Amino acid sequence: MSPTAPFPSLKRGLVAILRGLDPKNAVAVGQAVHAAGIEAIEVPLNSPQPFASITQLVEALPANALIGAGTVLSPQDVDDLNEAGGRLLVSPNIDAGVMTRAADHGMVTMPGVFTPTEAFQAIRLGASALKFFPASVLGAGGIAAVRAVLPKDVPIGAVGGVSEKDFVGYKAVGVTVFGLGSSLFKPGMSAEQVGERARAAVAAWDSAFGGGA
Repeated sequence: MSPTAPFPSLKRGLVAILRGLDPKNAVAVGQAVHAAGIEAIEVPLNSPQPFASITQLVEALPANALIGAGTVLSPQDVDDLNEAGGRLLVSPNIDAGVMTRAADHGMVTMPGVFTPTEAFQAIRLGASALKFFPASVLGAGGIAAVRAVLPKDVPIGAVGGVSEKDFVGYKAVGVTVFGLGSSLFKPGMSAEQVGERARAAVAAWDSAFGGGA
């Protein structure tokens, strides 16, 4: 099948997961995250009015921002995401219907995988990158064991129980993308609080990976 869009060259392999984001706070929080140096933002679809938040983020942030949705579970979700202007699709699982529709829209995809079987299925379906989830259960050692049999050019992401404290350990096994959820954002936090956490994550990334070039 046709591949989805290649994973872009972000300054930093960081994705802000804004689960529970309220549309009335979307722009302020998104701007704080982007200003800190995180270019990729996902709004999980089990958030309040997620497509409203995604539309606002797409309109408010610069063109280099990669905005999209998480917890995408159906082809209809993909169509709604496309209508909102989102380009990034993140899911907790690998689903052929979702991936086919994402390819139709030229989206960047990060489907969730846990086993070699799921990882190879995602690659066959054209995944832009693999999201090992929940990464805290697999750990760096588990991801390393699976990655040993995967094509070397597939970007590897770690999501789920991951914070900036884990960058160095995961980097050692080839992880280059991190999804930051509750370590970065929780509902009710102010944009200033989120920005502070985002800056700490960016500083840790730059320390581990040698800057945000």
